[in-house]
Amino acid sequence: MKKENTEKKKSDLSQLLGYAGSYRRLTFLGLALSAVAMILGMLPYICIWLVARDLISVAPHWTQAPNVARYGVLACVFSLLGIVVYFLALMCTHLAAFRTASNIRKAGMAHLMQTPLGFFDSHASGLVRNRLDGAAAETETLLAHNLADIVGTVAMFLSMLVLMFWFDARMGAACLLAAVVSVISLFSMMGGKNATLMAEYQAAQDVMSKAGTEYVRGIPVVKVFQQTVYSFRAFKQAIEDYSQKAEYYQGHVCRIPQAVNLTATEGAFIFLVPAALLLAPSALKNGDFPRFVTNFAFYAVFSAIISTALARIMFAANGMMQAGTALGRINQVMNAPVLPVSEHPKAPRDNSVEFADVSFTYEGASVPALSHVSFSVKPGQTVALVGPSGGGKTTAASLIPRFWDVTEGTVRVGKVDVREMDPHALLSQVAFVFQNTHLFKASILDNVRAARPDASREEAERALQLAQCGDIIQKLPGGIDTVIRTEGTYLSGGEQQRIALARAILKDAPIVVLDEATAFADPENESLIQKAFATLAKGRTVIMIAHRLSTVVNADEIIVLDEGRVAEKGTHDALVQKGGLYARMWKDYNQAVQWKISATDAQKEDR
Repeated sequence: MKKENTEKKKSDLSQLLGYAGSYRRLTFLGLALSAVAMILGMLPYICIWLVARDLISVAPHWTQAPNVARYGVLACVFSLLGIVVYFLALMCTHLAAFRTASNIRKAGMAHLMQTPLGFFDSHASGLVRNRLDGAAAETETLLAHNLADIVGTVAMFLSMLVLMFWFDARMGAACLLAAVVSVISLFSMMGGKNATLMAEYQAAQDVMSKAGTEYVRGIPVVKVFQQTVYSFRAFKQAIEDYSQKAEYYQGHVCRIPQAVNLTATEGAFIFLVPAALLLAPSALKNGDFPRFVTNFAFYAVFSAIISTALARIMFAANGMMQAGTALGRINQVMNAPVLPVSEHPKAPRDNSVEFADVSFTYEGASVPALSHVSFSVKPGQTVALVGPSGGGKTTAASLIPRFWDVTEGTVRVGKVDVREMDPHALLSQVAFVFQNTHLFKASILDNVRAARPDASREEAERALQLAQCGDIIQKLPGGIDTVIRTEGTYLSGGEQQRIALARAILKDAPIVVLDEATAFADPENESLIQKAFATLAKGRTVIMIAHRLSTVVNADEIIVLDEGRVAEKGTHDALVQKGGLYARMWKDYNQAVQWKISATDAQKEDR
């Protein structure tokens, strides 16, 4: 077990230094300087011992000690040199640590850019951020401080071993008993089965971070329904689990070993006194008592170093454990699935979309979201996907740009399997307008330019006009340069959808996917959005997902999905005449649209 743990630590450290790149040399330089600084820090203690030796040898004629002042000056010089060298060591390790953390974040972001977009639907943003950004920050402590302290402490201990056994091996062994007791205590806290407790503690922290993000996002709902924090059971449970693990580790695992450790290290002198009492009679008998007193003074001085050295080892070991756990969380991000890219990508021949016997099952699900779905959309056609909730409409649309890859079958764009296309080329072929539109905290201009950053201001303004956003721009204080969500500037759901439509228009992609784009629009905004749709759809292949069936009446073809299968296909009139699922949905939709509360109904309700 010990060998496995050692190999794991080496592996963790090797991975972290791999992220450092060329700055790894600064890390090694910092470690070397730290070792030199620790040795320089020990030399003043030797100078103090030399002062004590000279004074004892001439006692009680203290003025006859010739080199006391020189030893005092040397002690000051060594102390200052130690501080300067240690400062330089930390400068090197900090620069390398900051660069390493930055490289980890960059590598993580680069990897996430290659993952399927659907990955983010099943992994909360707060959890991904905690794993990448938070864990990267935790590695800074190891690389900036802990490694330097470990190397410096090792150098100190090796020097101490030589010095302690040089003068009197028996008193040296007594002093080292404190180190033995401390190491045993530390291992009982951090070794064996307790080594997994830190991983469990960090896992509980991850869960709490994820639940906390979801809770914050749901605060408006809590306020509306006047619920307390306890209504969020997942968040409450996550806090309690985290608290229990923290209390168990501190109260049951660390309490006694830490008390023994602190007693041994802070009171290392206690181990020296019994040894001195046993050795003093022999020194008196042999007439070597002055030398014995001098040696005792040396070990009494050096016993204070043990406390400092062991404290550094304890914090460094804790830093190694935390860094290893943090690296494990970083690797969870780095091990996220990556979309396979064809070595010889093909270009689409036209703007058609085809589903050929497509089946898809979400990870961990037992029932497929889509089962043997087949349909085709010709270039320039508008096809609507409708059906009951959970029927597979959004799932089908997400397979076109490879948010996920199909489990079986083939999705083709321009008569080319999407898996054989370059991902960037595929995404450039498709524009999206989602049900839940996200606008950045930036200007209207920058939000629209997100679709095509190299677009000119005039092109963005034209896209906004075509998306029926003229009234939005006119009422904003800064016009197109107004920053959303600052100084009370907020847009309604329908207005946000029109800005999103402007993005899609500016992107000028030949294929457009509209996922419930009018879901949150009021009648006035819906009318404007429909006009923008007409502009967006000209000359393009359009796949619409809608629950408001009035928006799909004029579609070239309507595909009805039910429980992941194609239940019906056809035009609106043909499907209504068929009298199947779509006809029932159309009837229910019209009844819902025409439903209203009358005065008679209100009176009956009062009774």
